[in-house]
Amino acid sequence: MSLKPEEISKLIKDQIQRYDDELEIDETGTIITIGDGIALIYGLRNAMAGELLRFPGDVYGMVMNLEEEHVGAVLMGESRGIKEGDEVKRTGRIVEVPVGDVMLGRVVNALGQAIDGGEPIQSDRYRPVERVAPGVMTRKSVHQPLQTGLKIIDSMIPIGRGQRELIIGDRQTGKTAIAIDTIINQKGTGVKCIYVAIGQKASTVAQIVEKLRAHDALSYTAIVSSTASEAAPLQYIAPYAGCAIGEEWMENGEDVLIIYDDLSKHAVAYRTMSLLLKRPPGREAYPGDVFYLHSRLLERAAKLNDELGAGSLTALPIIETQAGDISAYIPTNVISITDGQIFLQTELFNAGVRPAVDSGLSVSRVGSAAQIKAMKQVSGSLKLELAQFREMQAFAKFGSDLDAATTETLNHGERLTQLLIQNQYDPMSVAHQVLSLYAAKHKFLKSVAVDQVSKYESAMLKYMDREHVDIINAINEKQALDADLEAKINEALTRFGEQYESMIEG
Repeated sequence: MSLKPEEISKLIKDQIQRYDDELEIDETGTIITIGDGIALIYGLRNAMAGELLRFPGDVYGMVMNLEEEHVGAVLMGESRGIKEGDEVKRTGRIVEVPVGDVMLGRVVNALGQAIDGGEPIQSDRYRPVERVAPGVMTRKSVHQPLQTGLKIIDSMIPIGRGQRELIIGDRQTGKTAIAIDTIINQKGTGVKCIYVAIGQKASTVAQIVEKLRAHDALSYTAIVSSTASEAAPLQYIAPYAGCAIGEEWMENGEDVLIIYDDLSKHAVAYRTMSLLLKRPPGREAYPGDVFYLHSRLLERAAKLNDELGAGSLTALPIIETQAGDISAYIPTNVISITDGQIFLQTELFNAGVRPAVDSGLSVSRVGSAAQIKAMKQVSGSLKLELAQFREMQAFAKFGSDLDAATTETLNHGERLTQLLIQNQYDPMSVAHQVLSLYAAKHKFLKSVAVDQVSKYESAMLKYMDREHVDIINAINEKQALDADLEAKINEALTRFGEQYESMIEG
């Protein structure tokens, strides 16, 4: 059958048209459906996972699902005004954030844009929010302490630079307080800090910013905020954005502390996105890759080897439990990824023990490798002594006749518990911690009434600062207690004890 010239011409035109459409379909797409912040787009054949897309009205989205017939994207802004049939364009850029010292002292959103009312962030360096974690051969074992300034943590659950230590507990048990105190304690140490707020109230974030400003800690801290009122995709990328900001400093040989507050809300934001994207739900409706969600984030915390500049990124993720259930799905996932956990107990908090750290369930898998020798010397038996006290305390409730050894254990434990209580926003230097714990270990608190322990400690530290600066300097310089230094401390504490007794009697 022969074709007429006009039919041949039409076929050729159709083929050329289709070829142009094929080219266009690689770089642009058409919205098939949109709703709940999720868009299904036909086209965009060259789109990459995690790529930024530009929607009408300068709204950005991120590619999450790459399927045969369409691309699934999540919107990072208001979807009002965007409708089916609208055109979507590729940007060719993976989601990235500005990095560098310009981020210090600023509050930014998950895309690195300033939200503190200041000047827009101007940086010549950007990093993708997602990145492969450093390999085993590029790392060094964790060996330098990262002091929190909290006696109960620095003595029994030490944190090292490059470690991942989980802070876990119910609502309102002081999880964020520990994180903020740790940031305040980094003043003058050269450690740069990042606080990532995920799914919190904007007013809560504002209060944290004010507290950091009041304690002169904002100058070395960057805050990444994705509040509860923001879209789930922004809450999802916020911790990765904070991590990317920290990695820039780590790879320049600096030490960084990053707090993720909290990863429970992060998992919920990811679950919301996944269900809307029609990904199959698994246990508790979380998607099957919810473990990978947190592991690929926390694995990026590291202590790099000397060839790579010996920088470190220390992560303190926070997880909220329900009724103290640490065996729930998300808590067990994150516990298995981290190098230990600080468990906060509601009963202790309500009893006035703050920080409400349960020394029995809390653990640091780095341990004394992240302590100076002086701290090891005064805190070695602390965990055991507190465990014995808790056991005796439970037993003593049933018995009235207690032998001398049991009574002494109970008295010592009560004073230890009181000594480890610490006010919020009042972190303590290492030398002061060593002196307080030394006084407890060597029974200098034996004659002090339980309700007077904190007054004794405060007066003793002021006395040491005033009369024995040489002892404080020696602890800071040697970072260990030798026989000569112990003799000096014993003499100073004995003299102070006599003065303190006469003060009380007077």
